[in-house]
Amino acid sequence: MSAPAASGRVLPTLNVDGSRNWIRPKPAPGPWWQRRRIVAYLLMVLFFGLPQITIHGMPAVLLDIPHRQFTILGTTFLPTDTLLLMLLLGSCLVAIFLFSALFGRVWCGWGCPQTVYMEFLFRPLERLLEGGRSGSAAIDRDRGHLHPRRLFKNAVYLVLSLFLAHTFLAYFVGVRELERWVRLSPYQHPTPFIVMAITTTLIFLDFAWFREQTCLIACPYGRWQSALLDKQSTIVAYDYNRGEPRMRGTKDRPSEAGDCIECGACVTTCPTGIDIRDGLQMECIHCTQCIDACDTIMEQVGKPRGLIRYASGDTLDGKPKHLLRPRVIIYPLVFALFFGGFLFALGTKSAADITLLRSGSVPFTLEADGSVANQVRVKIANRSRTAHRYTITVLGAESGRVIAPESPLDVPAGAQRTTSVFVVLPQAAFPAGQHNITVRIADGKAFTGDFPFNLLGPSSAGTTPQ
Repeated sequence: MSAPAASGRVLPTLNVDGSRNWIRPKPAPGPWWQRRRIVAYLLMVLFFGLPQITIHGMPAVLLDIPHRQFTILGTTFLPTDTLLLMLLLGSCLVAIFLFSALFGRVWCGWGCPQTVYMEFLFRPLERLLEGGRSGSAAIDRDRGHLHPRRLFKNAVYLVLSLFLAHTFLAYFVGVRELERWVRLSPYQHPTPFIVMAITTTLIFLDFAWFREQTCLIACPYGRWQSALLDKQSTIVAYDYNRGEPRMRGTKDRPSEAGDCIECGACVTTCPTGIDIRDGLQMECIHCTQCIDACDTIMEQVGKPRGLIRYASGDTLDGKPKHLLRPRVIIYPLVFALFFGGFLFALGTKSAADITLLRSGSVPFTLEADGSVANQVRVKIANRSRTAHRYTITVLGAESGRVIAPESPLDVPAGAQRTTSVFVVLPQAAFPAGQHNITVRIADGKAFTGDFPFNLLGPSSAGTTPQ
């Protein structure tokens, strides 16, 4: 029993009966395609090479989630850097809004990894291994999912997915740890092996099966553009005033006919299968393939280029271009606020984070001689790029004694260590069950800090304060 036909417009990747419509775009290697290819290969080199780069002895990028440490361009962010991370992410989000308002979906067409790898790695290999666009279409018509060429293509895709998965995970575990994983048997590290297998599978399914559906269905950015763009935003657009009314062919064209000759080149080259002549659409990723395809046709028929071009809606309607408008004023101001706050917080960040904690078992203990002992746990996070030796001094305990087994405490660059300091005071030092001290921590170079701490003891009434 066949499914009922859909009424109205459906996704380009679906037929009206709900079955999958495999899109096999015909490449249009024009000037815009050449520019995008250069950008794509530079981004690939950056993606593959960035995990190998170190800055001040630290990875350029390492998102160490298990240890809750993010290293970006040689700077390590710890869980205590919530404000810094919030300001950085806010800056990135506002930058996306600003670029969208100015240049449309330039990220989708030029910088998104989905587009970069799909259009400049996986699809070129598909055309090479399956006999071009016509060869792939023939295999589709024969429902040839087990066709030898397609099987070989998928095997190549799997190897590429394995390589991309390893590179992707290097951003989270580091190159050295990844090399250790590769050399070990899966039985020796089952969890990392499963993580690697799942990542490889997801990448393979993305580029071998879901393909453009990831952009059309999974990614929310296309749906955001209705709020991010306005009539002044630069987009890839069809000049309907010049192209309409359309008429097929180049001979015996009446004087009122538009420049569009209904060749369909803009549709056959589109990686998401849309018709740009229908106006701005959610599925359009602004890849400029339709611009190159249409310009080639226009040159062949003796018409000027630019029937499809970068333009704004108001420009196509003959209205003037306004660079200054509310959103392109507000977005930069908000970006300056967020990013300026990030730079200020980063520049004024302390060279060390100090946390003082009470003993986890009992607040204090009574010694045999009647004195009161408090254990103070000192956690030191070295935020600098060099190792430091921190001296721990207790002020306000002159009537007793201080035991600091690890003072000075050596803390490597970007690491944190915890030690304990024991403060022993006579009961008379706790008239109300409390005694205030100051813990001074210094590395003898760039960091010195005084941190107040409240010691607990037996009160005069024989109870312990809360």
